[in-house]
Amino acid sequence: MHYAAIALAVLNAFTILLYGADKAAARRGGRRIPENLLHLCALMGGWLGALLAQRLFQHKTGKRRFQFVFLITILVNGAFLFWVSRH
Repeated sequence: MHYAAIALAVLNAFTILLYGADKAAARRGGRRIPENLLHLCALMGGWLGALLAQRLFQHKTGKRRFQFVFLITILVNGAFLFWVSRH
């Protein structure tokens, strides 16, 4: 379980960095991070880092479709954790 916690912490930190890089690219008109990659990181367990990054960088917070998919990733993570806790 210890390794899983470390992996989640690294994934969440990586997700925050991705959001920061995407926000910086958006400001300067550079190459963006694909939204699918941001969602994949959240789905894999980096949703808390994604949520923190969205608030920290004020990034992707106004995009309704993005937020809808992001909410789904959180719900899937919650369902998975519930399932794991039952088995």
